[in-house]
Amino acid sequence: MTSLYAARPWLGQLTEAQRAPVSPPASVVHAFRAAVLRAPDRTALAYFDGRLSYRETDALSDSVAGHLAARGLQPGDRVAIMLQNTPHFVIALLGAWKAGATVVPLNPMYKSAEVGHVLGDCEAAALICSDRAWEAYLRDTAAASPVRIALTACELDLQSRDDARVLAFERVPRPADTDDLLAVARRGLPAPGGREPAPDATALISYTSGTSGTPKGAMNTHRGITYNAERQRTGHPIPEGAGYFALAPLFHITGMVCQLAVCAANAGTLILAYRFHPGVGGDAFVEHRPAYTVGPSTAFMALAAAPGVTREHFASFRVISSGGAPVPPALVAKFRDAFGPYLRNGYGLTECTAPCASVPPEREAPVDPVSGTLSVGLPGPETVVRIVDEEGAEVPFGRQGEIVVRGPQVVPGYWRRPEATAETFPDGELRTGDIGFMDPDGWLYVVDRKKDMINASGFKVWPREVEDVLYGHPAVREAAVVGVPDPYRGEDVKAYVSLRPGAEATPEELSAYCAERLAAYKYPRQVEVLAELPKTASGKILRRELRSRH
Repeated sequence: MTSLYAARPWLGQLTEAQRAPVSPPASVVHAFRAAVLRAPDRTALAYFDGRLSYRETDALSDSVAGHLAARGLQPGDRVAIMLQNTPHFVIALLGAWKAGATVVPLNPMYKSAEVGHVLGDCEAAALICSDRAWEAYLRDTAAASPVRIALTACELDLQSRDDARVLAFERVPRPADTDDLLAVARRGLPAPGGREPAPDATALISYTSGTSGTPKGAMNTHRGITYNAERQRTGHPIPEGAGYFALAPLFHITGMVCQLAVCAANAGTLILAYRFHPGVGGDAFVEHRPAYTVGPSTAFMALAAAPGVTREHFASFRVISSGGAPVPPALVAKFRDAFGPYLRNGYGLTECTAPCASVPPEREAPVDPVSGTLSVGLPGPETVVRIVDEEGAEVPFGRQGEIVVRGPQVVPGYWRRPEATAETFPDGELRTGDIGFMDPDGWLYVVDRKKDMINASGFKVWPREVEDVLYGHPAVREAAVVGVPDPYRGEDVKAYVSLRPGAEATPEELSAYCAERLAAYKYPRQVEVLAELPKTASGKILRRELRSRH
């Protein structure tokens, strides 16, 4: 049977430049060194009032690589990095890669048991973290793991503002049982020879969030990272040397690829602000005038609600992308009306090294007239996205099914999980677990996660559809919809919302608002208003945490 999707109808929506082949560098290290040759004195990293040039960052990371090699780190060994968006993260990352290591990024919000699982599962040889985290609990966690090399840093270093909105902590005494990351970096050691990253080597073991079981490590290759970075660099009209604001955390695949890797490929300035805070971010936009940023829709909701944020804060941006969480059409409209930029939707997973579909800069995503869902964009020219049914057979354009992806950015599998790899990547194609559809022109629409579907008296309810309606209410800032147990219907639809500053709305009012716009089995009969909805560090709303309340 001829495949509908193999014809790649989305190619007709792309420009000739966007369809053209790309030649990505072998690794981010290769891209960074090329930037050093082109612009050695350009600022590579801006951290509040701190600045490091490409030449300085290259030398500092060389020395970290030399130190790791001298401590016995071998090519292919795993180095876990648990730091916020600071220059220390980038220096450690480049240093580990220059030493031939595979990097394991860790969420700084992880607790001891979560870190311990990852360190043991990947058999980490080294851990690089903050002094505070080491003293608080990571010393004991590392002692019970394979870690034999530890470097720590104070994230107050390399800047002098100590912005209390995000840097609300004090220095701790230097741990006596670790090496100081900056002291090592300033030692002037050369990087070891013969350890250049190979394109097909594993660059990252990126652990999934564990929403459906024990976290698994997706093996992102150097080639996969630079392919997606180069596709983004050539597809976005951003001048070389421009500023990239790191809104998404660098330990997350979106921040790693769409901010750090793209910035290096474009010899740009990576603007760091420890962690996302709307006020801090707004100040950084005015100070550094970035041309690009990417983050979840929740971050842009927070920016839109922050006091004092105006159109002027966004005046320098050429492209703003949103990924990692669905973007309601109402948010796109509100954001453009208030601040000017159009939020460009995108879609990807850790398992496909961030994006596999996005909205080109000169286009706007269509809204499906039936469901009201905003498209997440068009696949790239070397990517094939298909929609399949429960048996894996393709469904026609416009019909919902599971999204599956094949392309150069798809990872080869999970770290030491052959059964999970075989299940998720049959014949090298990624089964995403997301439900969506594609229109005849190649625009992709994501409906929801397969496992998040609500079954109310036998009727399927997708939370995303209800959430999009709630976002149309002027008082709603954030919304999440989950299924909760119901003795009669099996499951009932419940909505959790947070309100915009100064806005008021009762649960009854919000339920009635939805009832006017949705079928009787879809609208939430239960609505609960919270001050904040629980989120991951990358900004995704945690539906599973809301479900666990029941």
